[in-house]
Amino acid sequence: MIPPRFPVTPEQIDRVVATFYAAVRRHEVLGPVFARHVADWPAHEARIAAFWRNAIMYERGYDGNPMRVHMQAGDVRPEHFDDWLMLFDATLIRVLPRETARAWSALAHRIGAGLRMGVRDLREPGGPPILD
Repeated sequence: MIPPRFPVTPEQIDRVVATFYAAVRRHEVLGPVFARHVADWPAHEARIAAFWRNAIMYERGYDGNPMRVHMQAGDVRPEHFDDWLMLFDATLIRVLPRETARAWSALAHRIGAGLRMGVRDLREPGGPPILD
C-alpha cells in the first residue's frame, strides 16, 4: 500500500470539498460557470472527493479526465483558475491543520497550472504552449 502524499483523512477531504463548493456556488464569477455544468451537486462533490482521494491517498475510486472536462466545457477560461485556487486555498486554511493545508495547496496549484495551460492552449491554438 502506497502511503498518502501527506496526512489527511477521507473525512477531511469530504469536508474540504463540501466547504469549497458551498463557496463556489456563492462566487460571482465561478458560481454561474459551475451552475451551467453541475446539475447534481452531491454527485459532483462525491466525484471530486474521489478525485482528491486518488490524488492524495492513491485510492482507485476516481475514473475521469479533468483536463478533457475543463477543455470541453467551452466556458472555462484560464483566469477562472486564479479564483478557483484562491477559494480553494481559503477553504484549506479554514478546514485543515496548517501543514496539511500547505501540502494540499501545493498539489492543487500544480494541478491547476496544468488545467490552466490546457484551457489556454485550446483558446490559443497554433502556437507553442504558454508556460507561466
